Amino acid sequence: MLLNRPSLILASRSPRRRELLAQLGVEVSVVPADIDETPAPGETPRDYVERIAREKAAAVQPAADACVLAADTAVVVDGDILGKPESLDAGRRMLRRLSGRVHQVFTAVALRSPRDLRVICRETRVAFRALEDAECERYLASDEPWDKAGAYAIQGLGGAFVERIDGSYSNVVGLPLCETLALLRGAGIPSALDDPAGGA
Repeated sequence: MLLNRPSLILASRSPRRRELLAQLGVEVSVVPADIDETPAPGETPRDYVERIAREKAAAVQPAADACVLAADTAVVVDGDILGKPESLDAGRRMLRRLSGRVHQVFTAVALRSPRDLRVICRETRVAFRALEDAECERYLASDEPWDKAGAYAIQGLGGAFVERIDGSYSNVVGLPLCETLALLRGAGIPSALDDPAGGA
């Protein structure tokens, strides 16, 4: 059951993040942030996602008593950030780099309240099995890879590529629920796990 507390703005177009917040019983209004997401020279993947989440949260102007939640996810292999594929060839290159290897997924979550701005970052390690060229082509012919970092969705058909993960599954989807719940509680935003009278 969703709690009717629309005091939280989600600064993201991601339907997956909205669905994950709904799992927590948190209702949001969506106001996507429009910022430049180009990595800075020499920036580490962790620093990058933390900066982008922070800038997204700062880019949205809420009502005086509202909070803004923003997040950014990066798929990383050999220290390189794999963004959303812009072409079929880019998608092929990403899947080939991930095939048969372990990669990292970093998600940073920023929560801006009237009092402060807090940022957390979680890392999950994901192992892909070896992928066949033909199945990569069939996957790339679907709608799934094109708005996903690293050209795959663990919660969809792309989950069949994953042998194992070490860390938070929801982090790979785009919002680590354990850490996000802690941020929300710190800002006084209740979830379905909290006592509506004010206790956790």
